[in-house]
Amino acid sequence: GLVIDGRTLNIIFQGGLEEKFLELTRHCRSVLCCRSTPLQKSMVVKLVRRHLKVMTLSIGDGANDVSMIQAADVGIGISGQEGMQAVMASDFAISRFKHLKKLLLVHGHWCYARLAKMVIYFFYKNVCYVNLLFWYQFFCGFSGSTMVDYWQMIFFNLFFTSVPPLLFGALDKDVSAETLLRLPELYKIGQ
Repeated sequence: GLVIDGRTLNIIFQGGLEEKFLELTRHCRSVLCCRSTPLQKSMVVKLVRRHLKVMTLSIGDGANDVSMIQAADVGIGISGQEGMQAVMASDFAISRFKHLKKLLLVHGHWCYARLAKMVIYFFYKNVCYVNLLFWYQFFCGFSGSTMVDYWQMIFFNLFFTSVPPLLFGALDKDVSAETLLRLPELYKIGQ
């Protein structure tokens, strides 16, 4: 592991040593930045995103973590004694750090599965509707006449665009939460 303080981070960023710092961190299993400013936290996240081309996740519990949370691809705010600034700036909020495992492994896996199914669903819903319109126009000589009334088209899109996502979001769980917590490698398969 590597423990680095804010003063050393300042030397790295001002001296143009970002590449060497990243090369050193690649050989470490964990990197801990302590006593760093909010700007340094966000600069580390941006450095990792830009040079390593990976998805970043930032976790914070106070106002000093807001810039780091906003710089990451996914930001998680922990509501605590330091206030709600981190929660307000984050993508996801949890009440305790111990809930992070369930957020990532269970809800992250379910989110991947649901989004994949919803993309396929919306693609085929629109393909069916466009094919129907195409064949109608083909038999009408491409006159531009409407096949359905305006209110029927609104109802069709409202019903078939709002109800399935609500049902999938509430009911679709391909694997139980207990199994996902017991077998963390299932998260990788979901990606």
